[in-house]
Amino acid sequence: MEPFEGIRVVELAVAVQGPGAGGLLAGLGADVIKVEPPGGEANRWYRSVRNPTSDAAPGTQFLGVNAGKRSLSLDIHTDLGREVIDRLIAGADVLLSNYREPALERMGVGYEALHARHPRLIYAVASGYGHLGPWRQHRMSDSFAQARSGISSVTGHPGDAPVIPGAIVGDTAGSMALALGILTALFERERHGIGQKVSTSAYGALLWMQSWEINHSSVTGHVLRREGAFHTASPQMTGLYETADGGAFCIGIRDDESWRAFCEFGHTPELAVDPRWDTARKRNPASGLPRASEEEFDDVCLRLRPAIAAVMRRRRTDEWADFFELHPDGIIAQRVFDYADVLADEQARANGYIVEKEIPHVGRRAVVGEPVQLSETPGSPKVLFAEHGEHTAEIMRALGFDAAAIAEVEAQRAPGTGRWPA
Repeated sequence: MEPFEGIRVVELAVAVQGPGAGGLLAGLGADVIKVEPPGGEANRWYRSVRNPTSDAAPGTQFLGVNAGKRSLSLDIHTDLGREVIDRLIAGADVLLSNYREPALERMGVGYEALHARHPRLIYAVASGYGHLGPWRQHRMSDSFAQARSGISSVTGHPGDAPVIPGAIVGDTAGSMALALGILTALFERERHGIGQKVSTSAYGALLWMQSWEINHSSVTGHVLRREGAFHTASPQMTGLYETADGGAFCIGIRDDESWRAFCEFGHTPELAVDPRWDTARKRNPASGLPRASEEEFDDVCLRLRPAIAAVMRRRRTDEWADFFELHPDGIIAQRVFDYADVLADEQARANGYIVEKEIPHVGRRAVVGEPVQLSETPGSPKVLFAEHGEHTAEIMRALGFDAAAIAEVEAQRAPGTGRWPA
């Protein structure tokens, strides 16, 4: 049994923010129909660095957010294309898009017109910066939303230039916000019988993700800045530290006994008895009352952290891993994984976060799975992606179109020529 079995979603979307929301819904069992132009969604064939796969293989960004969907290749700007999309939307529960709203209006699928004809339809649109305000129609890709949101200003090392995080956190956060908005609107429709417009944005999602850091800057008047391997609003010892052979751990030491063991294992027993840091409270001055002084905070940030970094560099990664295994309660430690480690991680595989799937034109590979698991309605494994236009005939037949109309639409397909919507 699928949690969202019987819910149909029409997806007019590109890249990650829109398709990611559709992918989350498909993972929960919704019938998501991805409407692609005759050239296919542009990201279907997008090639980034070091990608030796064949031209027939999907782009890796496309691969991550389009599992479980059906693909309909359609030119919405033709009379026949408009008729197909009209019939499709008439039987849908959700229209999902991250196209700019003027583009949706030109396609004949603007909110006002559709809401008048289909009052139960959930009309969900993700934008770059929000549906109101002077930037409501500005184009956006992930790094631009990161730059505007402030997250780049707190990423990197003090004195260095701001850094764009190494993953597309804006688009993915935006897709989760859009999926949440859709689920909320569907629940509201169950209670009151009405559809409505859902508006989310990557910018808004990034601000919500940084609510602690942004609110801290407002409440205290102290605008947070880059702190390198440490959290920008948390002046304590916890953070990332390198080992002797170039590995790294995120560590936090909870009690004094573990602190002494850590210092002794790192060949610096004198650090354990240094009166500046010989209690957990001194090492983590942000915790509890009475409030620590600015001098105590500076002592941790400017002197204790470098001292711990020196300790960590005295041992190899495997030595530290063995040591931390002996102190699971007193020391929280996690080795910094790269993506090869993540793909092989038994914890990720046990929870279905990483799964093995057959990728057409590539072979069997480990890929990211679903982030949500339900105990009673877990759903079923999803096909990783549909070929461009794979379900066009099937969908059009179900909508009542004859063979001639189907042939006309399929003849328009020109894979690999897809463009970004205007």
